[in-house]
This record gives sequence, C-alpha cells and structure tokens, in this order.
Amino acid sequence: METTSKAISNALDPYGVTTSLLNAHMAWMMHPQELTRALNALSGDLFALQSHVMRRAIGIPSDDVIKPNADDSRFAAPVWTDSASWDIIKEWYLAFTHRLQDMYFETPGLSDKERRRAAFWLREWLNMVAPTNYFWLNPVAMRRFVETNGESLRQGWENLQRDAKAKNILMVEPDAFTVGKDLATTPGKVVFRNRLVELIHYAPTTDKVRATPIVITTPWINKFYILDLTAKKSMVKHLTDKGFSVFITSWKNPGEDLSNIRLDDYLLEGVDEVVRVACEFCKVPQVHLVGYCIGGTLVSTYMAWANKRYGADQVPVAHWTLFTTLTDFSHPGDIDVFIDEACVGALEESMAKKGYLDGGEMATSFRLLRSNSLIWHYWVSSYLLGESLPPFDVLFWNMDTTRMPQAMHSYYLREMYLHNNLIKRDKLEIAGESIDLDRITQPLYAVTAEDDHIAPWKQCYRIRKYVNVAASVRFVLSSSGHILGIVNPPANPPKRAYWIAEPERNEHWEHWLDRAEKKPGTWWDDWTNWLGERTGDLVEAYPAANRKFPALADAPGTYVLEK
Repeated sequence: METTSKAISNALDPYGVTTSLLNAHMAWMMHPQELTRALNALSGDLFALQSHVMRRAIGIPSDDVIKPNADDSRFAAPVWTDSASWDIIKEWYLAFTHRLQDMYFETPGLSDKERRRAAFWLREWLNMVAPTNYFWLNPVAMRRFVETNGESLRQGWENLQRDAKAKNILMVEPDAFTVGKDLATTPGKVVFRNRLVELIHYAPTTDKVRATPIVITTPWINKFYILDLTAKKSMVKHLTDKGFSVFITSWKNPGEDLSNIRLDDYLLEGVDEVVRVACEFCKVPQVHLVGYCIGGTLVSTYMAWANKRYGADQVPVAHWTLFTTLTDFSHPGDIDVFIDEACVGALEESMAKKGYLDGGEMATSFRLLRSNSLIWHYWVSSYLLGESLPPFDVLFWNMDTTRMPQAMHSYYLREMYLHNNLIKRDKLEIAGESIDLDRITQPLYAVTAEDDHIAPWKQCYRIRKYVNVAASVRFVLSSSGHILGIVNPPANPPKRAYWIAEPERNEHWEHWLDRAEKKPGTWWDDWTNWLGERTGDLVEAYPAANRKFPALADAPGTYVLEK
C-alpha cells in the first residue's frame, strides 16, 4: 500500500512540491516557539509598513520599509515608487515575500536539503503571484494599454496564441537566427564522425600555429555553438586568431535508437576518439583538452581514466582546462531541488517510455531556477506589454535544446548527483577502469563564474582537493554566470573582471579569494598566455582538413542541425 501511494504521489507530483511544502508547514506547527518568533518578526515589518502606508496616504514622504533585492527588476519602473497606491501594493508583497522565504529557509526540524527545497517551491509560488504578473495590478501594463489605444493587449493576445502553439513561453523567435548563417559561422571542416559525435577542425587564420592543438569537449546538454556564437563573441575564432589549432565536439542529438548509450560510450567514442583523431591529424603525441560543464565532468573522468589506462607518461593530453565544471556534487546548487531518489525515479519512469529525456523538459527545469528572469519576465513583456521578442543569440542557443539518452542520464544523475561517487577513490568503474581523480598529474586551468547557479564556483573550486598534489592548478573566478562568465570576449572598456591565483591542494576557497588578484576584463587573455607557454613552438598551420581526414561536411556540421 505504501509503495502504491508513493508511486501515485510521484506521478502526480514528480518534483515533490506538495510534500515539501506540507513538511515545512508541519515542522513549523511542531515548533511553536520558533513559529512565534518568526511571526513576531513579520509583525514588526507589518507595523512599520502600516506607518509607511499612513504617511504615503496623506502625502508625507516615507522611505520604503522593504526594498527589492538588487537583481529584482520587477519594480524598477518609477511608478512603483512615485505613486503612493502602487508603492503600498509593492511593499505589502515584498514584506510577505521576504519574511516567508526567510522562514522557510530557517524551518526547524528539517534537513538543509528539505529546507532549501521547501523554500525554492515557496519562492516559485511567490514569484507567480507577484502583482507585476497581472494586468490590473501592473500600472506599467495599464499605461501601455492606454498609450497604444489597446494595441499592446491585442499584440499580447497574439503572443499568447503563438506560445500556446509552441507549448512554451518563448524567449526568442524560433526563426530569429539560422545556425551556420548567423551563428556558428567560423570556417572549418568536420573531419571525423561516429554515432555520437562530429569533430570540427577550424581553418587557421594565421600562417603559423602552436604545435599542440586544442580539443574542446562541449556539453551535450546543449549544442556546441555557444562557443562560436558570432564573430565578436566566438571563443573559437579568438583562439584561431591567437595562433592555435582548434578542434571542437558537436554531439549527436540522440533519439530512441540511442537510449542504451552509456557514459562509458561518451568517454570511449567521444573524448578518447576525438583526442586520438586530433593527435593523428596534427601528428603530435598530445593535445590540450578542454571541458565545459557536463563536458568538463566527462573530461575530468577521462583524465583519471587515461592516467590509469595509458600510464601517466603516455596520456595523450599534456594539460587541460575546465569551464564551470562540477566534480564534487555534494552541494550542486539550486538544481539540487530536483535531485533525490523520488525525483530521479519518476524521471527514469518517464525516460523509459521514450528512451530519452526531452530537451524541453530539462530546459523548463533550468528556467525554474531563475523563474523571474527566465519565465515571468517574458510573461509580462510578451502578454501584458505586447512586446516583440528580442533577437538575442544566447537565448536562441538556450532554446535550441537537445535530448539525453536514457541509460547515460540515469547513470549520471545517480552516480554523480545522488551518490557523489566521482570524488570517491575507485568507486566508479567506467570503460573498464576504476576512476581516481588523484591519478591526474597534468597541469590544469580551471575557470568558474561568480553568479553560476548551475555549477557553483565554490564547489567547482574543490577540484584542487582531488587532483594529485603534483598537478599545478591555476584557478579563475570570473564575474557573471554560467554562460556569460565563459562567453566573455575582450571589450573596451572592460565589461567584467576576474580573480586569479594558484591554490594549494587543501586551501580553503576563502583564503584563496583573499589573496587572489583581481583583474579587469576577460580571463581569455590570461588563458591564451598560459596556453602559449605550454603548447609548443610555432609550426606551419594545419589545413582545416587533409588527405587522411578529409572534409565530411563544412562547419558547423550536420549533428548541430538535428532537432
């Protein structure tokens, strides 16, 4: 009976929303003293707010009792402050929002994870009921309606119908860009292809290049061209212009026929194969290997695997780079609210029916992590204000989703997120070898992002603890988030900054940050200097394709175009 009840609960509520909120409610009821203190704090805010309301009502200036968070742009319009009526609505909403969120984060009698989950789902509900999301409670929308003689609401209705057909709240028009024409335009050739990956080699832009090529392993959770968006934003073009020979992976968008593909296959048929091809193509014994996000987790696994399989002196990777990569999943950030036995079990049941996880489902989960900016912002601008969707290249890439093979994704969620086995010595056996990160001795350049909610930088920092003490590590903390912290081309004046230093193996992140040097601009310059010191002498540039590895297609290839 209990098993049946749990199955029904998972089917109706796979993320455990109802259970999380009910658990928090019951916990508060079972701790009356703590509840009384929390309500007293709320009462203090409400008393101050009542005085604020009275002053505003009779025209006496009064500072806001509760101010929006710095990154909350919902109430940025002057009317929310200038008008007493709208200011009062805003203040009441913020007072309850801030106190309730604080209460749920401090719920007594629950584990840290249960508190975070309850607070997360409460925040989702509070974001949904914000006055800005409703026409009659949004003065900006009503003013726009009057100014446009109703045209804004008519256009909003059309936008709503458009999104209903798409079964999604769109952030960018599906035809705003064309991959290969507007995006991913750096010239190159597909020089290798198997059932999982295409390997693109980019045409050189200098007469000579560094002897050691760069092989970039992109995340298969999205498409590769985030690193080759436009000419100004392309990391690939930046590297070729700096005199490097660049290869990049473009992963197959798997369907039901690839449901049994495992992480082992991504390592053997993916990373190991592209490293082999790049070495043979350039006639060199070693490459510089780069991994981004889940691609970086695979690269970390590969480095431990290769040191065991080939021996430290024969690893075909001389040094490596990680972008926003988790290897220790003990505190994986906001995504943790979707990861427990019940959620993974429900997801596995769903994947079993199709053989894969649909990219749209995953994209929805990530959008929920930042629902104000990635959901409700577009709800307001599209439906209430009737605005057109901006042609933003990063958002177009974000909506260009990919699928996850059932076997691989289930294994990854369980072994990495649920059990955190990657950091446990010889706990995992992948592609015939036990995995121990301590075997890795090759120099590492690790880049993280200050506002990353997918791979929190303090967790990414822990890679220093697990690779061998003999491995030199240069660690970078970039401003911005998971994408823009990496897609961070040089700009004048500089838009961002970064902190950089070489941590000791067991050095705490706080100590590292205290002594790290802060530099304006992009870490790309430091990285290319670091690479230049390690990638050998300048040699004649390698052509995009050659006789042994002829062009199978022009960049960006064929896999990236699959839907």
